[in-house]
Amino acid sequence: MVDYRKLRELVKLMVENDLSELELRDQQEAVVLKRGAPPGAMAMMPTPIVHQVSSAPASAPAASGGDDGADDESDLVAIKSPMVGTFYAAPDPNSPAYVSVGSSVGAETVVCIVEAMKVFSEIKAECSGKIEKILVKSGEPVEFGQRLFLVRPS
Repeated sequence: MVDYRKLRELVKLMVENDLSELELRDQQEAVVLKRGAPPGAMAMMPTPIVHQVSSAPASAPAASGGDDGADDESDLVAIKSPMVGTFYAAPDPNSPAYVSVGSSVGAETVVCIVEAMKVFSEIKAECSGKIEKILVKSGEPVEFGQRLFLVRPS
């Protein structure tokens, strides 16, 4: 049986020490906790604490107004919010945005920050290409799975 108090303490330890993975084993149990893992990789972590980043092909038109290529988004990849929180385009108000329309990104390129419960999580592109659209303004609230950017894959 899972001891949720112990599990919460382990998650708290991970957050406090900025750990991305924790694995514990003894003769009877094994627990693996991961932050920033793809969906389905967590076996025992409670859902509200999971930090998942995913990018998938865009399937619906963007909510924001468009430029000339607005109708053809079928070949674009969406970078989605891994959690509910507040979107920030830059590390602080006096710094330039991580990316802008036309910026080239790689899988490890940080594109924004999403803040949830005073924890600031850097969101990486997880794809390579060129930023075609930014769908959210800095300071706006975002939902889990909400599209933040559209990227033309390279």
